Amino acid sequence: MNARLSVAVATALGVGYVPFAPGTFGSLAGLVVFAAVRATGQPAVEVAAIVAVFFAGVWAATAAEAHFGHIDPGPVVIDEVLGMLVTLALLPVSVTGAFVGFVLFRIFDVIKPPPCNRLEALPGGWGVMCDDLMAALYAYACVRLLAWVAPAWMLA
Repeated sequence: MNARLSVAVATALGVGYVPFAPGTFGSLAGLVVFAAVRATGQPAVEVAAIVAVFFAGVWAATAAEAHFGHIDPGPVVIDEVLGMLVTLALLPVSVTGAFVGFVLFRIFDVIKPPPCNRLEALPGGWGVMCDDLMAALYAYACVRLLAWVAPAWMLA
């Protein structure tokens, strides 16, 4: 049961099993979670969701590495869910702003600029989650800058 639960969390309830671009689909799942959390209208819920997804992700990704038998297995996409929550955290983004955040996060997640590439070397789920957390912080900074430069496009 514990192994099944950890794999279910790590794969975002199976989204990670999509046969192509699982990280992109995991990020889309992250947008769905973001929309649900944002709908509460409570910033504290948004922050709590980020913290909960991060620590649940560390636990689940560590267990999933053992389950799949290698480091940062493709079906593990809970890190992408976290990435989208952090990329758009507490920003009053429009649909366009959320889409731009999605694209920016995917770019930073794929290219892994320093220190993302070093963070993924952390052991177990820490590496899985921390490299995407850093990529999301880069994307967040870009979304924040774009919201300042082009608020009509980026903000709701």
